Amino acid sequence: MKNYIKNHIKDSISTKQLILDNEEILSSIQNIAQIIINAYKKDNKVITAGNGGSAADAQHIAAELVSKFLIERPPINAVALTTNTSVLTAIGNDYSNDIIFSRQVEAYGRKGDVFIAISTSGNSTNIINALKEAKKQGIITVGLTGNAKCKMDSLCDYLIKVPSDSTPIIQESHIMIGHIICALVENG
Repeated sequence: MKNYIKNHIKDSISTKQLILDNEEILSSIQNIAQIIINAYKKDNKVITAGNGGSAADAQHIAAELVSKFLIERPPINAVALTTNTSVLTAIGNDYSNDIIFSRQVEAYGRKGDVFIAISTSGNSTNIINALKEAKKQGIITVGLTGNAKCKMDSLCDYLIKVPSDSTPIIQESHIMIGHIICALVENG
């Protein structure tokens, strides 16, 4: 049991070290923070979505922007598409779970908003459909995914691929990246 604990921590540290050493990822984090700053200064919003653990990450990021992360400041307009169970179940029942996010992007999104799509595989159908809808609406698309080649690769204006194939390690890195973005945005 202790070996598992140590190995998981080592894998997490190793992945984060790869992120730290990757100038492209560091620049992407900085660029994403700046596009969010630019969006909210123009009265646009951040929209987030993901499935499972990535849904929790999407909600976490939206909550940090609306409430506060590290400093007192006005709220930043952000919404997680994973939180309204009535909307999610109505769309899933009336149409399909494949469009639970794209239908909401169509309803709530507007040109200049920022859509953050989170998927460890990068191939979740409902996330792919939401990214396609966001592109149609003129919404800036940001993707957080894992190392593997995936469908999100061609649909995101900004894409951060965590250098790992382990879902838990990818998710840990996603929330670290989300926290960094939140800190940069609220200081912007």
